Amino acid sequence: MTKKNRMILNLLLSPAGSHRGAWRHPDTRLEELHDIRHYHRLARLAEQARIDSLFLADGLSVEVEAVRHGPILSFEPLTLLSSIASVTEHIGLIATASTTFGEPYHTARFFSSLDAISGGRAGWNIVTTGVERTAYNFGLAGLPPHALRYERASEFTEVVLKLWDSWEEGALVQDQAAGLYADPAKVHEICHEGVHFSVRGALNAVRCPQGRPLLVQAGASEEGRNLAARFAEMIFTVQPTLEEARAFYRDIKRRTALAGRSPERLKVLPGLLVNVGATEAEAEQKAAELRAIVSVERSVMSLSNLLGMDFSAYSLDDPFPPLPEPQDVNAYHSFHALVRGITSQERLTIREFVHKHWSGSGQLAVTGTPKQVADVMEAWFLGGAADGFNVMPQLAFGGVEAFLGLVVPELQRRGLFPDRYTGRTLRENLGLEGL
Repeated sequence: MTKKNRMILNLLLSPAGSHRGAWRHPDTRLEELHDIRHYHRLARLAEQARIDSLFLADGLSVEVEAVRHGPILSFEPLTLLSSIASVTEHIGLIATASTTFGEPYHTARFFSSLDAISGGRAGWNIVTTGVERTAYNFGLAGLPPHALRYERASEFTEVVLKLWDSWEEGALVQDQAAGLYADPAKVHEICHEGVHFSVRGALNAVRCPQGRPLLVQAGASEEGRNLAARFAEMIFTVQPTLEEARAFYRDIKRRTALAGRSPERLKVLPGLLVNVGATEAEAEQKAAELRAIVSVERSVMSLSNLLGMDFSAYSLDDPFPPLPEPQDVNAYHSFHALVRGITSQERLTIREFVHKHWSGSGQLAVTGTPKQVADVMEAWFLGGAADGFNVMPQLAFGGVEAFLGLVVPELQRRGLFPDRYTGRTLRENLGLEGL
């Protein structure tokens, strides 16, 4: 097995699980949801199964009414992953950080620190924030327009890369006898002057162990795809069907080539919302238990945030309202297009849409035995739809163990996933060590 012909598997860490009702499931231990040891346990299990990376989503605002329906977010990602780094040795650590609300110098320093603390295992998930209320937490009257957010994100990323490269390889000398700690000729001020940022540099941190943290991107609008094609080495995507995933895969690889990069440099990982049981009946029982405890109201709040529209004027049994063209809304364009495509083809009430299509956030959702789950993953991987998956167990308590203990060994038996780490850094393990 080579790095080019094996899956990449990342595990999404969430307090109770990726299902919105997971916190109410009887297997969920509520006293552990906000305990760092819960995340340490999951991280160790994932590393024992040889998962490539842990992935943490993030948000910078909270809808007060939503807190009654379950945990919103947990620890700040970089803080949490720094703690996890101390109890793991090999697994990658990918944190989300927004380019809409942040500064390049801070971001470069934070991720450089995580890379050093972990010995070269850090990754930055580059996002632009699309939730209107977040702007109010940062002194703004509203969210910047979608195109402007991506324009800022592109320059933001350029500056971060310059800062990471402001220390050359070999700049750190540490010659006690000569009294030379670092070579000034190999440390450079970046002197960036752009539309959105003016940054002198250099970074006040030595060069990262893996040169620079892995660049990850999540967003599938036109602007998001172009940003990924230009910078990203991994992209997290949302496609519910094989044909849609194949079309996205072909498109993003084409854009990467047009950007002057090898398509092999960008790995495509669709989200996989998974519920696995030792038998099909067991898996279906788990799925039924989760359906019974999901909060429709919380799901509608989430839809409102992601679509940038207010559902409070509708009842749950009203027809799903018509959606404008994605480019006419200042929210998440790719998600908007996904929902618009579904609701234009199916006549659904809001409640019906939530129950039928909203167990996750539009990801591929699979419930079944280890063989059934692995069959779907293999079909997507070999069928030109994915280089791997961002795995999202519906339950953190029991669901993570089931995927790691049942599905991963099945993938390894099929020769699709390795049983050991082969490199020292995240980039080396993924075969992306050459810059």
